Amino acid sequence: MIQHLYQQQWEMYRNKVRRCDNRIVSISQPYVRPIIRGKQDKPVEFGSKLSVSLTDEGLARVDHLRWDAFHEGRDLKSQTEAYRMRYGYYPAVVLGDPVYGTRENRGYLKQRGIRFAGKPLGRPKKVTEANREELKQLKAQRREEYLQRIPIEGKFGQGKNGYRLNYIRAKRADTSEAWINSIFLVMNLLILLRIFFTLWKRGVALVRLVLLQAKKLMLCLQQKQGIHVPQRFYHEIGF
Repeated sequence: MIQHLYQQQWEMYRNKVRRCDNRIVSISQPYVRPIIRGKQDKPVEFGSKLSVSLTDEGLARVDHLRWDAFHEGRDLKSQTEAYRMRYGYYPAVVLGDPVYGTRENRGYLKQRGIRFAGKPLGRPKKVTEANREELKQLKAQRREEYLQRIPIEGKFGQGKNGYRLNYIRAKRADTSEAWINSIFLVMNLLILLRIFFTLWKRGVALVRLVLLQAKKLMLCLQQKQGIHVPQRFYHEIGF
């Protein structure tokens, strides 16, 4: 490892350049690569790069986890096909960053009858009296769909603030990947637990409603036909 690091540094020094392919930036974590993000406070970041999809229920799925810089727009096809494999059909619309809206991806989605929620490519249409209202509605629709992307951004915020997703202390690549996937697993379990308790409360309410209707029916029969229903019966059925 030290020899490989030395060779990289020597090649950059000899060629008077400041970059090289698969550059090692950490001896303890040689699989980590610098990722150019272009942010004002952090132009370069180090760590894993995730490609995550989110369902309507709030369940997150880590589709891709890599340690090198990659263009996440190339993952749209595989993520769309994975959605079809899980649910048996394609989604009606795809919400994603503008980086996913390449011409190739838009053509792929159009062939399968999937709409991409994003700004169309090319020059914007000229506003006229005939299309003014239509363009206004399309702009409002894009705004609404953009707001629907907030949950996926919030999922990363939840992982970082609540489970320290941005502070993975494992040294090996496989243990780091297991650590990251475990965080998303815990967040999904919380969603499933919430869904379970919601269904459980509805089930309890439904059972109580059925028992209440049964009690009313028994009382009606008792009044009309003079049938005596012992009080112990009501206690047995939960009244």
